[in-house]
Amino acid sequence: MACGEPKKVAYLLAASHSGSTLLAMLLNAHPDVVTVGELKATNLGDVTRYRCSCGKLIRECRFWASVSQTMVERGIPFDISDARTDFRVGVSAYTRWLLRLLHRGPVLERVRDVALALSPRWRSCLRRTQQRNLALVETVCELTGAHVIVDSSKLALRLKYLLQNPAFDIRVIRLIRDGRAVALTYTDPCAFADARDPSLRGGGCGGSHSGEGLSLAQAARAWRRSNEEAENVLATLHPSRWTSIRYEDLCASPRDVLAGVFTFLGLDPGKAAADFRALEHHVLGNGMRLDSTSEVCLDERWKSVLTEDDLQVFHAVAGDLNRRYGYV
Repeated sequence: MACGEPKKVAYLLAASHSGSTLLAMLLNAHPDVVTVGELKATNLGDVTRYRCSCGKLIRECRFWASVSQTMVERGIPFDISDARTDFRVGVSAYTRWLLRLLHRGPVLERVRDVALALSPRWRSCLRRTQQRNLALVETVCELTGAHVIVDSSKLALRLKYLLQNPAFDIRVIRLIRDGRAVALTYTDPCAFADARDPSLRGGGCGGSHSGEGLSLAQAARAWRRSNEEAENVLATLHPSRWTSIRYEDLCASPRDVLAGVFTFLGLDPGKAAADFRALEHHVLGNGMRLDSTSEVCLDERWKSVLTEDDLQVFHAVAGDLNRRYGYV
């Protein structure tokens, strides 16, 4: 599949609502880096009302129109509302069920691989999805002149399959955030994990996340499993191919943390713009992409919102892992 030099991809691996959209936009301030957020491009909702982070409705965004046109010129019909860059799209119900399972280590991954190999449709879908991901990466880099693209899709299982594509040179940035803060966002995504302006929530149209909230026990379990899955995938990589940062450190000292990330990616930290909001972004993902402030602020609302009973529930489910990550 690969021809020429592999395309450089910085993959953000994290539990959802850990700050990946913020990190992606901060990295996007470097002239050699580009991001459109989550390259898996799912969950856009009502695409006629979904806003690009440039502020325009995504159907009216010139950048995304150019992406679609260039993809067509590459022989791949493309619509951002049906990007088909997610490995779970277009597969059979049997395959979709197999892909719902989180990464659980080498033995069970081999079992999954054997089960998937029984499906000719999966092999066809995998090849096609790899080709679409490569075409999208090449298109975005061509349109922006960037050398490195950031994919903030976060999912460990997506990373597993991207790593199998020889056309990609992937470096992984693992982002960790205090599990108590993340769990709070899962209980009420609208209040704790979306744009500050209520009229811009739900993809930019003022929608809500009604019915999406989890109980605190479910939220703690989801955070734990996501991080365990990340560890399983990273265990398959040479240490030189990944780095780890904490959301709290990024907020406390963004310039220093970003300098370390840029160096890890082989880029000159001094070229990055000081104000990431001063640049135009075309990012899909978390609602914070639509905020206007350039200030990087640590969000620790969990300290005032979660009760002692809530904290006991969290610690019973995920406290040991949270402490291992240095959160006390």
